[in-house]
Amino acid sequence: MTVSKLAQNLRGSEIIKIAGEINELKRQGQNIANLTIGDFDSNIYPIPAPLKAGIIEAYNANQTNYPAADGMLNLRESVSEFLKKRYDLDYNANQILISGGSRPLIYSIYLAVVNPGEKVVFPTPSWNNNHYCDLLSAQSVMIETSPENNFMPTADELRPHLKGAALLALCSPLNPTGTMFNKKDLEEICDLVIAENKSRAAGEKPLYLLYDQIYSQLTFGKHEHFNPVSLRPELKDHVIFVDGASKCFASTGVRVGWGFGPANVINNMKAIVGHMGAWSPKAEQMAMAKFLKDESEVNAYLSDIKAKLQNSLNALHEGFQQLKSEGFNVDSIEPMGAIYLTVKVDYAGKTTPDGAVLKTSTDINFYLIKEAKVALVPFAAFGNDDDVNWFRVSVGASALQDIQGVVPRIKEALAKLK
Repeated sequence: MTVSKLAQNLRGSEIIKIAGEINELKRQGQNIANLTIGDFDSNIYPIPAPLKAGIIEAYNANQTNYPAADGMLNLRESVSEFLKKRYDLDYNANQILISGGSRPLIYSIYLAVVNPGEKVVFPTPSWNNNHYCDLLSAQSVMIETSPENNFMPTADELRPHLKGAALLALCSPLNPTGTMFNKKDLEEICDLVIAENKSRAAGEKPLYLLYDQIYSQLTFGKHEHFNPVSLRPELKDHVIFVDGASKCFASTGVRVGWGFGPANVINNMKAIVGHMGAWSPKAEQMAMAKFLKDESEVNAYLSDIKAKLQNSLNALHEGFQQLKSEGFNVDSIEPMGAIYLTVKVDYAGKTTPDGAVLKTSTDINFYLIKEAKVALVPFAAFGNDDDVNWFRVSVGASALQDIQGVVPRIKEALAKLK
């Protein structure tokens, strides 16, 4: 053995594998509509102008040394004010941890509350929970969800699996689906967590709830974001939030994430992130601290980006619904939040023009890449089986005009199948 068992067994990202195929086709001169990456084209969705100016100003002021290990105090104070204004959540600066995006926060939550072999409960599809369990040698308990409930887990689905679990990992709006919890469903799940913790013996480790709301500022129409602590304040000691600037301000490369929760857990996460060195750059932190305080600029930016994203998502949703009405075996779920649309392309068992049989969602995806010049992400990349023919479509890296050209190409490719 030349590497560790962990290194041998850890699975790579399916999205990165798809990206490799796309890059190879692009190298050959093909124009592929890449709807796979949960990112933004910064020429279409630039970061807020005041934030950009603030970053430049901070670098010009030589803010280039190490930041505070738990985040600059002025940023943690700004985040505290932001949480109060946006969600009516009360967390002081010492209950907030800044890191280089949200990934180190999620990993540090796992490390802080989950021991090897302990149960982690999470729905499928969901982003990367299976891989974090692999990193910790934790026991993955994957709860398959259904399109009838917009691929969001229900209390009834979770109830049989929470006994003895260390962590319940939830996300809303959800990556990969762009769907969200409604108030009633989230309340019922919160009540399950409360009941489970009341059933545990004195001194027994509680069930913690990881709540990833990185997309919570990107919601559309009548859809409203809810969080566990606002719905059930008694959960405050057991909910650890993941949040940040990456998605709502199209700032994925700026690397400013914030987590918040009970002080005893956050303090341990601070030590873990400190040992990782997974800090957010100091100049970016200084600029973000200033930007978050400018409510008018924040609101103006969010209003603009949400309108653009909703136009793109609606264009795809309406296009798939039109295909469905024409008899194609496709479907889509109304966009609710984030930058994703959930679509079904159920053509398993069909034969391509060159005689190949499409057996799995991966086969369907690579057929669309080759024939329609469109790349999606199968839910198999998010913990589902390969026979689940639902896909994530991400609109952040494509212009509306390009997105409007996608559905006709998909229609033409599907019409060739037998």
